[in-house]
Amino acid sequence: MGNSKARKDKPFDPHNLTPQEQLKFEIAQELGLEAKVLEGGWRSLTAKESGKIGGLITKRKRELKQEALQEE
Repeated sequence: MGNSKARKDKPFDPHNLTPQEQLKFEIAQELGLEAKVLEGGWRSLTAKESGKIGGLITKRKRELKQEALQEE
């Protein structure tokens, strides 16, 4: 239970990301939010910014899935 809180308080490290976090950070960079995330972590983003990133992650995953299906 206490583990999830510790994870949120951990500073953002762009060099130690899971594939999911990597995708999220790439999209943040595309939206010009890289400096904000590096400075204040994901929690520094507004709900609108977070929502936009979430929407683009979903879109990107859908596109990747379509590409994988077409290659079969």
